[in-house]
Amino acid sequence: MSRTTATAKAAPAPTATAGPARTGRWAERLGLPVLSTVAGSALVGAATGGAVPGDDVASRTPRPRSGRAGAWAELLRLPALFTVPGDALAGAAAAGARPGPRTLLAIGSSMCLYEAGMVLNDWADRAEDAVERPHRPLPSGRVRPAAALTAAGALTGAGLALAAGAGRPALAVAAPLAATVWAYDLALKHTPAGPAAMAAARGLDLLLGAAATGDSTRAALPSAALLGGHTLAVTVVSRRETTGGSALAPLAALATTGALTRLVTRRTRPPAGRRAAAAPGLPGSGPAEDTSRTTGVLTTALGAVYAATAARPYVHATLNPSPPLTQRAVGGGVRATVPLQAALAARSGATATSLLVAALAPAGRMFARRAGMRKVSIT
Repeated sequence: MSRTTATAKAAPAPTATAGPARTGRWAERLGLPVLSTVAGSALVGAATGGAVPGDDVASRTPRPRSGRAGAWAELLRLPALFTVPGDALAGAAAAGARPGPRTLLAIGSSMCLYEAGMVLNDWADRAEDAVERPHRPLPSGRVRPAAALTAAGALTGAGLALAAGAGRPALAVAAPLAATVWAYDLALKHTPAGPAAMAAARGLDLLLGAAATGDSTRAALPSAALLGGHTLAVTVVSRRETTGGSALAPLAALATTGALTRLVTRRTRPPAGRRAAAAPGLPGSGPAEDTSRTTGVLTTALGAVYAATAARPYVHATLNPSPPLTQRAVGGGVRATVPLQAALAARSGATATSLLVAALAPAGRMFARRAGMRKVSIT
């Protein structure tokens, strides 16, 4: 959604090896043909005018394909996509439902809307970035502003279409989510309401998974509030990532992380559907006490990973609020989104889902270490 999330916007999960037919069906469910069309049209637009303004030689000579692809990977911040699927999966877990095809559609919708926010964020900030971040794709001329705006609109449309495929409840959440993303990037980002808007976007993203999977969002509201609180803290810190000088923001984020860790790891009753499944005497169910103990241990462990991931860079930025350390604090907050999502899923009693979400963190790091991604930031 903005360069600080995620919301975002915190990101696909590893799946077992399947045959060609099954792979095709999963690709269709995730909306990959739509994403490929959007990316392809955006890259064609970049190819028609990606030269630096005033450079006549560059304007007559097409850029290498790898250079154009790298510019779009940087604009889209592809490594940050691994923070996105956990929103929908945590929402499904909070709703007490097992993830299914509609959850996959919700994940695809979230990824499209997240990337739309990333692109729109840089399009709206292109004048500011020309001064503070001239190396980025838009101010450097590697991607045309018109191509970026077109991609943002196409990605938003694709996200809404995928949400509609998941059902009316999902579309009813995706529409205000898309509106929040555009309002944040175009109007609210530099206002006092900016962090709250970003927190709302991340919370809505979790509710999108609950609506798509369980047709209801009420049970997922507490999890959405906790995830939104984390996003609020990260966004406040990000407002000083280029100038530094504020020890109060990372200190407040550190305190928020501690409070959220306590709330996430506190014992709660699982959703009604999971309580029924764990009841003694039902076929295939195990002892409720053992299940509760396992869930509690897993939630505590994931909560500790979340706290450790976010707290250390916050402490460094508090002691020395320089731009580099503030940027590292923002990056640490973004990376901490994944273990928080996993802890929220475990808190809801969805052990398998929580482990699946937790696996996205090392997968994201491996992807970021690839040669083509080493220069792509997640913030």
